[in-house]
Amino acid sequence: MKISKISIRNLFGITERTLDGKSVELSGPKGSGKTSVLDAIRYALTNRSDRDYIIRQGADEGEILIETNTGLQIDRKKRTTKADAITVRDGGASYTRPAEFLSGIFTPLQLDPVAFTQMSRQEKNRTILNLIDFPWDMNWIKEQFGEIPQGVDYSQHILDVLAQIQADNGVYFQTRQAINRDIRNEQAFIADIGKGLPDNYNADLWRNYSLTEKIGELTRIQHQNGLIERARNFRSDYESKKRAIEAKHEAEKMTHERSIASDRERLLKTIASAQAELAGLDERLADKLKAVSASKEAEMSKLDADMGTAARYADGTIVDTSALSDEIATAERMKKYLNEYDRMKTLEREVEDLQGKEAALTEKIELARELPAKILATAVIPIDGLTVENGIPLIHGLPISNLSDGELLELCVDVTVSKPGQLEIVLVDGAERLDSAARERLYAKCKEKGLQLIATRVSDSDDLEVVEL
Repeated sequence: MKISKISIRNLFGITERTLDGKSVELSGPKGSGKTSVLDAIRYALTNRSDRDYIIRQGADEGEILIETNTGLQIDRKKRTTKADAITVRDGGASYTRPAEFLSGIFTPLQLDPVAFTQMSRQEKNRTILNLIDFPWDMNWIKEQFGEIPQGVDYSQHILDVLAQIQADNGVYFQTRQAINRDIRNEQAFIADIGKGLPDNYNADLWRNYSLTEKIGELTRIQHQNGLIERARNFRSDYESKKRAIEAKHEAEKMTHERSIASDRERLLKTIASAQAELAGLDERLADKLKAVSASKEAEMSKLDADMGTAARYADGTIVDTSALSDEIATAERMKKYLNEYDRMKTLEREVEDLQGKEAALTEKIELARELPAKILATAVIPIDGLTVENGIPLIHGLPISNLSDGELLELCVDVTVSKPGQLEIVLVDGAERLDSAARERLYAKCKEKGLQLIATRVSDSDDLEVVEL
């Protein structure tokens, strides 16, 4: 949709001026009304103006009429005594919401490309990135990353979104840093625990080692060894024990014999009175000797019986328990390390899990770094020399912040002509900031794109000149 006619009356100091749909350059000295023409067109389309006085002094009403080759007609009136009026017709039919309709037929930079030079660095970058057309939505993000990454402004261009996802201050990178710190800390704990464990520590061996069973086995062997040792000692003392029994009973016999002899001597002295008692002494002695003999036989029988018992053990083999005792002592010591070993293994599993998470985050960060190249390989890049690095647009390898005002103005026109609205017009105020070559490139680019260009340029001429481009 191209403008075929512009009529301005009593607006911004203009008494009356008419332009057709041709591209023109308005040149002249300052104050000659060049910018007023652009302000009037902007006012017609937006109903906004930075000027204090819109209606020309001395007039009651100002009007601008814009007609297009499609039959669209925009008629905006500014009045001092009546309400302002706006009429937008298309083929005879009027729009009931003219402001809403008008806002959809142009882009803001079409009406004021110079505003691009006054944007912040972030706004300029965002504007440039928005020129790179790549269809995406939150489902696309989820398909790429398996989730919706947090801490990202998804109102930005996809390249800016990807730059935020992989940025050093992004959630993925910061989370990975925290995980790496945890990994290092836990690995340090593991190393400390490992230093306290014996070399080649076999936890499964000592975990399954039955101390109760081994101690029971040692106790049984030690008891058997004790029996054997006592039996051998008993057997080696048999003769001495036998002699002791014989000596004991011989002593008893001698005691009884001396006692009887004493009694005999005493009784012989009193034979007359003790003849009868004397006759019974031999019988008494025989009884006592018999009792001594019976006691001896009983003790000898018990000694022989004990020797029989000793014989069953005395010939047994003494088992060396030193190895088993050392094994049990080692097992008792090794089992004390099991808790620390288990804690080390738990930490190792945690580290393995953390390393898996760290690897997944690294994969997503690398994906966010690789996707821009894939996007740029298929996307249409409308500006010559435009590249993107880490989400930052570069023009011929330079950040936008490094461009001069003239280069910025040329770039902003590139931006404007790359994605114009339905109304194919561009307004450039202050083309003198471009050198001749850049200005010619700008004019040629608009012509190539089929856009109507209305530019202003301060010149040394005495009056306002309108030069067709």
